[in-house]
Amino acid sequence: MELKNKKMDSKLFKTIQDEVLFQWSTGKEVDFEEAVKYHEAIPEHKIFSRKLSEASKLGNTLIQPRAGVALVDKHIELLNYLVNEGEADLLPTTIDSYTRHNRYNEVEKGINESRKAGRSLLNGFPAVNHGISLCRKVNESVNVPVEVRHGTPDARLLAEITIAGGFTSFEGGGISYNIPYSKNIPLDKTIYDWQYVDRLMGIYEEAGISINREPFGPLTGTLVPPCISHSVAIIESLLAAEQGVKNITVGYGQCGNLIQDVAAISTIKTLTEEYLEKFGYEDVVVTTVLHQWMGGFPQDESKAFGVISWGAATAALAGATKVIVKTPHEAMGVPTKEANASGIKATKQVVTMLRDQKMELTKELEEEKNIIKAETRCIIDKTIELGEGDIAVGTLRAFAAGVIDIPFAPSRQNAGKVFPARDNMGAVRFLECANIPFTKEIKDYHYSKMLERAKYEKRDMSFQMVIDDIYAIGKGRLVGRPR
Repeated sequence: MELKNKKMDSKLFKTIQDEVLFQWSTGKEVDFEEAVKYHEAIPEHKIFSRKLSEASKLGNTLIQPRAGVALVDKHIELLNYLVNEGEADLLPTTIDSYTRHNRYNEVEKGINESRKAGRSLLNGFPAVNHGISLCRKVNESVNVPVEVRHGTPDARLLAEITIAGGFTSFEGGGISYNIPYSKNIPLDKTIYDWQYVDRLMGIYEEAGISINREPFGPLTGTLVPPCISHSVAIIESLLAAEQGVKNITVGYGQCGNLIQDVAAISTIKTLTEEYLEKFGYEDVVVTTVLHQWMGGFPQDESKAFGVISWGAATAALAGATKVIVKTPHEAMGVPTKEANASGIKATKQVVTMLRDQKMELTKELEEEKNIIKAETRCIIDKTIELGEGDIAVGTLRAFAAGVIDIPFAPSRQNAGKVFPARDNMGAVRFLECANIPFTKEIKDYHYSKMLERAKYEKRDMSFQMVIDDIYAIGKGRLVGRPR
C-alpha cells in the first residue's frame, strides 16, 4: 500500500471491493446498478445534498439530532417520533459500537438478544447486519433525509450497505474517525480505507447520484481550537474531492465564545472552498454544520437546556447550514426519545426566532476571523509542503512532526503536546503551541491572551487552567476560574 492523494483506479477499487463485500453475508446483496436505480426513485425532499443546498441558498439552519437503536421497527418508531414530535429537519442513523469495529458476529448476538428483550441492547443501529432491504425500509418509513453517523475507522462495508440501502449522507473520515477514537490504528491505513469510501461516493456521483459527505468536525470534542478542526476538515475534503465527491459538509464543535464560534463557521466554509479551488476542485458544493457543545453537561435538565439553547443561538447567528442537537440527558447517558425530541424543539424554537438575524461584522469578529484564517493556513500550507504537494503524504508527515496535533486524542499517531485553554473572554487559545508551525506574531497573540487571563485571575499560566476549563460548563461556567 503506497498512500497518495490520487483517484483510485477502477481495477484496484474492484479488487478491494471483492474483499470488502466478503466481510459479512449481507455484502453479497450489493448490486451497484440496481442501487443507482433505487436512488433515482428517491423523492428530492429526502435527498440530503438537495436539502442542504436549498437551506444554504435560503440562509436557513436545519435541525438534526443523534439517534439509533438495534431493532428496525423500534428505530423507525424513534426516527418518526423525532420528526413528528421533535420537528427535526434531518435525521441520523447512529451506528452501534460493534459495527464501528467490524465485529459483526457480536452484532448478531446483540440483535438476537435485543429481539428477546424487546428493547435495544446495542448502542446504535447495526446497519451491516440488517442489510440493504432493512436499511431501505428505514429510509422509506420516514419523510426527511437520513444520514449515517458512526465513528468507524474502516467504514468500507458500512458504506457499501448503507448507500445501497438508500441513505444519502455519510459521515466521517480517515483522520476524524481514527485519531480522536482509536489508540493503535495506523493513520495511513485509515486514510487509505476512507479513500475507498470516498471513491465509492464518487462512483455514485458519476452515475448521477449525489451523496453528501461530512467529515467529523468536533474531533475530541473539548476545547479544540478552530484552526485544528478546520485543518482536518479541509484535508478530508481534499481527499474526498480527489475521489469524486461533489457535496461536502464541513463541521465545527461549539467552543462557547459567540464571536469565536461565529467566526469559525464563517471561515471553515471560506477556507475549505479556497483550498478546493487551489487544487482544482471547483465544482464541489460546501455547506456547514455546528455541533452543539460536545463537552461535559450539567446534570440538571434546566441547566442543560441553557447549554442547548446557547448552541442553537450560535448556529443561527453564525448562519450554519445545520446544527447537530444535544439532549437534556447528555450528562446521564443514552437519552429517551422524549428527551431527544425536547432538545430538538428547544433548538428549533431559538433558531426560528433568530432566523432573520446574523452577526454583524464588528472589529472583534473580523479580528477573530483573521486569526483563525492565518492559523489554519499555517497548518495546511506546511502540510502541503511536507507532502511535496500531496495532501495525503503531507498529512502523515504532519502528524509525525506535530504540525497537526489534536488535543486530548488517544492515538499514538498524535503528538499530544498541544494544550488549549480559554482566554479571559472564553475563546479557546493555545496555552502551549508545541510544534504547530505558527508565526511569531500568532504565538505572541496567544501568549498575550493567556497572560491577560492569568493576571485577571491572579495566578500563573499553567495546565491547571486547562483542567478547570474542561469541567467549567458542567459546573455552570464557561471559563474555569479558580475558586
